[in-house]
Amino acid sequence: MRERMKEFYRKIGDRIRQLREKIGISQEELAKSLGINRVSLSQIENGERKITAEEVAKISNIFNINADILLDLEEDMKVVVEKRKTKTSSKNIKSNIRINIPQKNLEKFKEVLLYILNKVGSKPNIGETVLYKLLYFIDFDFYEKYEEQLIGATYIKNHFGPTPIEFREVIKEMKGKDLIEVKSEYFKYPQRKYLPLREPDLSKLKAHEIKLIDEVLERLSDMNAQQISEYSHNDIPWLTTERGERIDYESVFYRTLPYSVRSYSEDTDEENI
Repeated sequence: MRERMKEFYRKIGDRIRQLREKIGISQEELAKSLGINRVSLSQIENGERKITAEEVAKISNIFNINADILLDLEEDMKVVVEKRKTKTSSKNIKSNIRINIPQKNLEKFKEVLLYILNKVGSKPNIGETVLYKLLYFIDFDFYEKYEEQLIGATYIKNHFGPTPIEFREVIKEMKGKDLIEVKSEYFKYPQRKYLPLREPDLSKLKAHEIKLIDEVLERLSDMNAQQISEYSHNDIPWLTTERGERIDYESVFYRTLPYSVRSYSEDTDEENI
C-alpha cells in the first residue's frame, strides 16, 4: 500500500510539472500562487511530499481545470491550438486538459505579436516578461474602450503580473516561420527575446486596433520587466484578482486613473442626448 501511494504522489507531481511547463510558469511563480515555497513545490513535483486537497483545489483553479481531470492519472493532458471547428466527444473533453485557442484568435494573436515585435522588439528591454504585460494592456485597454475582444487571451495573476497562458503554445506555432527565439542577458539577468521573420499582415488588423496598440507601445514599451510588472500591479483588474486566478475582463470598467483609457463622462453625456 505504501509503495502504491508513493507512486500515486509521484504521478500527480509529474502531471503538475508537465502542466506548469506547458504554459510556461516557473516553479517560483506557481509556488507563490499556492502559498508555499519553491522547495515544497519541487518536492511535490518529485513525489517526495504529499499534496493536500486544498493544494489540488488551488492548482485546479489556477489552470482552469477540473480537479477530477488533474487526478485522473490514466488520461493524457493536451494543449490544443484549434485548426478548425471539430466535433469532440464529451469523453475527450472530460479526459484531457485543454487550452483551446480558436483559429480566429490565433491569427489575430500572431499578427498583433508580430506588429509589436516589428515596432519595438529590437529594444534591449523587450523580453518575454515585457511582452506579457504589453499584450495584457493591449487586450484590457481595448476591451475597456470598445467593449469587445482584440486578442482575447486568458491572463492569470502571478507574482510578476498578468501572464497570458496561451502565449507559449502560440509561440510554438510561430517559431521558425514567423519569428525566432533568442536567449540573451539584460543587465546580467537571463532574457528570452523574440525577433520577427516577417512583417505583420495588416489586413487582419483594423485601424482602431492598430491605433490602440500604438498608444500602448508609446506609453509602456520603454519600461523594463520590473517597471512594467510593478505598473501592472496597480491596475484594478490585477488588484481585484486572487493570486493564481484568471483576470476578469469586466473588471476594467472599475479602473482608476492613470490606467483608464475611456472617458465615462462622455458616455454619460451621449446617453442624455
